[in-house]
Amino acid sequence: MIERIFEGLIWRSRFIVILSVIFGLLGAIVLFIIASLDIYSISIFTIKALFAHSHPPKLHENLVSTIIGAVDLYLIAVVLFIFSFGLYELFISEIDEADSDEKTNKLLEIKSLDQLKDKIAKVIVMVLVVSFFQRVLHTEYNGAKEMLYFALSILALALGLYFLHKNSKH
Repeated sequence: MIERIFEGLIWRSRFIVILSVIFGLLGAIVLFIIASLDIYSISIFTIKALFAHSHPPKLHENLVSTIIGAVDLYLIAVVLFIFSFGLYELFISEIDEADSDEKTNKLLEIKSLDQLKDKIAKVIVMVLVVSFFQRVLHTEYNGAKEMLYFALSILALALGLYFLHKNSKH
C-alpha cells in the first residue's frame, strides 16, 4: 500500500512541469511584444526622418541592426514556445486541438526528449547565426587579415548549417 501511494505521488509530481510551460509561454509572449515594439519604434523614427528630409548618421546601420535584433528575439520566443509545447506534451498530456491542424501539428509534434532537444537546437543555431550577423554590422575591418577572418567565419557558419540540415527530411 505504501508503495502504491509513493508511486502515485511520484507520478503526479510530473505536473510541476506546468510551471515551466506557463512561464515559458509567458516569456515567449513578452519577447514577441518587445521585438514588435522595437520594430515599431525604429519604423516610426525612420518614417519621421524621411518626411523631415533628414538623414541621421548611421540610419541604415541602426535600422538593419534593430530589425535583426528583433528577429533574434522572435527566434528566442519560438524556442520558448517549442520548449513549452514539448514539455506539456511529454509530461502532461497531448494537445487535443493540435490534432485537428495537420500542418501545425507536424511542426510542434514532440514524441521524445531527443526530438524536443533537436528542434530547440536547430532554432538556437539560427539565433546564433542572426546574432552573428547583427554583430558583423557594427564591426570595422582594417585590413586583409580581418577580412579573411570574416570570410572564414561565414564559411564556418555555412558548413555548420549544412551539416545541421544534412540529415533533415525536408
